[in-house]
Amino acid sequence: MTIQRFVPAFAGALVLLSAALAWFVAPTFLLIAVFVGANLLQSAFTRWCLLARILRRLGVREEASAWT
Repeated sequence: MTIQRFVPAFAGALVLLSAALAWFVAPTFLLIAVFVGANLLQSAFTRWCLLARILRRLGVREEASAWT
């Protein structure tokens, strides 16, 4: 899986987890969803994402070429 596919998948998983925790445990877990949404919005404008940077350092590959 490439970085460009992992980041939104991870964000979606965190939002779903946040919603489930807010429903079953405490509404304050919605702050996780707020943080994820703010980070996605920020990265759309600045083109910088901490998770992508961490994944690059861990050796996850960038977007595959059109021929792969």
